[in-house]
Amino acid sequence: MFVTAGGIAVDEMGYAMSRLDIESDLFDGGNAITEAGSSNRPNRPFRRVDDEIAQLTNLRSEPPDRLRQLMPGKQQLPVSPVRMLAGREGNFSGRGRFSSADRCHMLSRYLPVNGPWLVDQTTSRAYVSQFSADGSLFIAGFQGSNIRIYDVDRGWKVQKNILAKSLRWTVTDTSLSPDQRHLVYSSMSPVVHIVNVGSATTESHANITEIHEGLDFISNEYRGYSFGIFSVKFSTDGRELVAGSSDDSIYVYDLEANKLSLRIVAHTEDVNTVTFADESGNLIYSGSDDNLCKVWDRRCFIAKDKPAGVLMGHLEGITFLDSRGDGRYFISNGKDQTIKLWDIRKISSNTSCNLGGLRNYEWDYRWMDYPPLARDLRHPCDQSVATYKGHSVLRTLICCYFSPQYSTGQRYIYTGSHDSRVYIYDVVTGTQVAVLKHHTSPVRDCSWHPNYPMLVSSSWDGDVVKWEFPGNGEAPSPMNKKRVQRQYYY
Repeated sequence: MFVTAGGIAVDEMGYAMSRLDIESDLFDGGNAITEAGSSNRPNRPFRRVDDEIAQLTNLRSEPPDRLRQLMPGKQQLPVSPVRMLAGREGNFSGRGRFSSADRCHMLSRYLPVNGPWLVDQTTSRAYVSQFSADGSLFIAGFQGSNIRIYDVDRGWKVQKNILAKSLRWTVTDTSLSPDQRHLVYSSMSPVVHIVNVGSATTESHANITEIHEGLDFISNEYRGYSFGIFSVKFSTDGRELVAGSSDDSIYVYDLEANKLSLRIVAHTEDVNTVTFADESGNLIYSGSDDNLCKVWDRRCFIAKDKPAGVLMGHLEGITFLDSRGDGRYFISNGKDQTIKLWDIRKISSNTSCNLGGLRNYEWDYRWMDYPPLARDLRHPCDQSVATYKGHSVLRTLICCYFSPQYSTGQRYIYTGSHDSRVYIYDVVTGTQVAVLKHHTSPVRDCSWHPNYPMLVSSSWDGDVVKWEFPGNGEAPSPMNKKRVQRQYYY
């Protein structure tokens, strides 16, 4: 199901922070793709998404009007591969080759829905699934202290098996450096560990076969104080780490100076997720159990711990954020069972909003189902651009992402789900275009290959599986199901 935010007047702060100011002048029209799959939940769109993000998405994933006008036959979308190839060979676009939008238009219709094929199977819950930026490596993190790095180009051979050091509870997050030489991992501890991925050692046991250097995120004025880290990310240049913690704070660690460079008391509850907005590293997005998304501009801190602005709209805590990479748009997954799309130009300096007794129920996502009466509630001061519903966010911090720019033009949003599935939504129409069913326990994380129509999902059932289109000609691998003892945790 897809809904747009209500037209509530808020105190807006308009920032011109990104190259989208240039892209905005290049809009052309377009239509939504057709649905490739569905679930048993309602998914009809109420209204179309905000015109600007719709136009930007179409600009990245549809062929130019000129090609459609010059090609014989009906001018309709999607344009068939045969017509696209004929247009390229006839140079109807005037380029003599496919543009990036042409490429995305060709590839984005081929969703990774075939399979699954087994990558790995363990008796430990999987918490992390991540492709490297070039798609050559894949990282899976498990509750049983193991982090495995697979060489995708060599038949998913395990390149490095990392046994984490001083693990508390589980591997909460991992991040691979931009040069793919180092991996950091976090747990419910203030120390993040860093591992040399490029070394020849396959079995990386902390401080036995290989050094896992500890990066201490405790600031000098808080010695003796402990907390856990839910989220950690490398900056685009690989020089810094940003982390969100259980002490309501954002931390920035300077890797070159090997010290903590910034602590922001950012929220009033756990900071479950943080990310850099774009390659500049100046903007940071954060999401918290206080239901707020915040934008932080490191160039102009007005006052200590004061954000550039706040975005309201979720009725429950936020589990994950993913940036579109343009310094303007990002998405968030929430415990109110929704994904929201945000435009930071709508940020407000005011966080006060009278919910009017909207949340008049007791609920804890760690062990309770979401109350049916709350499913249709809407925040009276919702500043989001769009809301996507259908998946389930319970028991754990479920992740969501934009699909890759190279192959889809970020046409889709995809997410894991407590109901053991992976959901794929169309950004523009909000339609559930595919639902992937295999797992028997919550899917906390999943990852779409940056260049190829392949998606890997991992679950608390211990399975790591890949979905492809059209597959490699082989039948899906038989699964020997192992049942992991189910308990309800944070």
